[in-house]
Amino acid sequence: MLKDTKQLVFFKGISGKKVEVDFDGGQMSSDSGLLFLRELESELGIIDRIVNVMRDPRHAAYVKHDLLELTKQRVFQIAAGYEDGNDCSQLRKDPVMKMVCEKLPGTDPDLASQPTMSRFENALSSTDLYRIAQALLDVFIDSYQTAPEAIVLDFDDTADATYGNQQLSFFNAYHDSYCYMPLHVYEGKSGKLITTILRPGKRPSGKEVVSILKRITKAIRAAWPEVGIIFRGDSHYSSPEVFDFCNAHNVKYILGLTPRKPMLVNADSLIKQAKELYALENKPVKRFGEFNYRAKSWSAQQRVIVKAEHNGKGANTRFIVTNLEHANLKFVYQDIYCDRGRMELMIKEHKNHLLSDRTSCSRFKANQFRLFLHSLAYVLLHAFREKYLKGTQWATAQFNTIQKRLFKIGARVRQLSTKIKISLPSSFPNQQEYYKIWYSCCPQFVT
Repeated sequence: MLKDTKQLVFFKGISGKKVEVDFDGGQMSSDSGLLFLRELESELGIIDRIVNVMRDPRHAAYVKHDLLELTKQRVFQIAAGYEDGNDCSQLRKDPVMKMVCEKLPGTDPDLASQPTMSRFENALSSTDLYRIAQALLDVFIDSYQTAPEAIVLDFDDTADATYGNQQLSFFNAYHDSYCYMPLHVYEGKSGKLITTILRPGKRPSGKEVVSILKRITKAIRAAWPEVGIIFRGDSHYSSPEVFDFCNAHNVKYILGLTPRKPMLVNADSLIKQAKELYALENKPVKRFGEFNYRAKSWSAQQRVIVKAEHNGKGANTRFIVTNLEHANLKFVYQDIYCDRGRMELMIKEHKNHLLSDRTSCSRFKANQFRLFLHSLAYVLLHAFREKYLKGTQWATAQFNTIQKRLFKIGARVRQLSTKIKISLPSSFPNQQEYYKIWYSCCPQFVT
């Protein structure tokens, strides 16, 4: 009712003058920093590449918003922190949002509304989604100017809670909720996103992991035949199918391993040694060892590395399985395997900062497309930080900080006869950093 009656907003007065607020500012935007992201996307052409593999089933005579405009609108909104399609109805008039979608802010028609965006998200077929996944993988490969020496494939999943009657929403006892469990794949050294795959709320099987790993390694080897590939993940990705595939295709792996009784027997002397040293030194002790082990379902013996740790809470024994031949066990465990913990930060940026867990459509395919849209926003923000924020105070900033400090800048937008004038606040505290980013982002305009 407040919206319908245009209720004025009042605050405590100052020096005898009342303070009155109304939404009558006209051509203004709170997200003027998105113009930086527009420059980056124009340079890389990421969204164009994704749209080029999508088919538009609509009749051309009735189309007001093409696929490129719709995709840009949704991705830029997500990058700015507007994760829900409902936001489209208000932001469709935002002058900066129109500009990043290549529309004039004052005279061109408004962007798509929420119903149009919802139909768009639900229109894609399985073939479209597969092609988008392939295009995302190509974008990752093309992000390297020269062939890397090695690629680290970090696999991990996360729980996206579901509500209502959503396709393939399963109850997961570990998370104690109905959920999806999308699989995230990143390059472990750079943090670049490779792909995200929406899955039912259960752990992937060995065959499912191999099918994904096979597609990714095939594309990488086609681009860089000599590149070394390391597959890294927790114990949920240790399976005989994975071991056999990796050994047959020259893929190194280092994976967590769930303890079994024969493994604990092999590590018993090392566990006792760590306990005795802790009793003598009264400080945490770590000892590393290795042995060959073969479970009944495995086709061959595997190298298992054990970390026997003892601290104030007692024994903390961990196992990993690997086909790496490096002799320094501590290095393999702590420097290579434990480094995969950085992937938690990547998923945090994807899920918490870009809110990619908004998989609330009833159709599974629509939710997969939503996940891809959030992934495109991740790719753009990661590339923005990597290319344009070097040497600034935000060179290692997380996505939510970039959104708050660089994108959320209020501006008045005026479309004149010969130019579009954007006026930023004179009190903006990061003007010098803003110029520094602009010099890096738009050198062709620097005089």
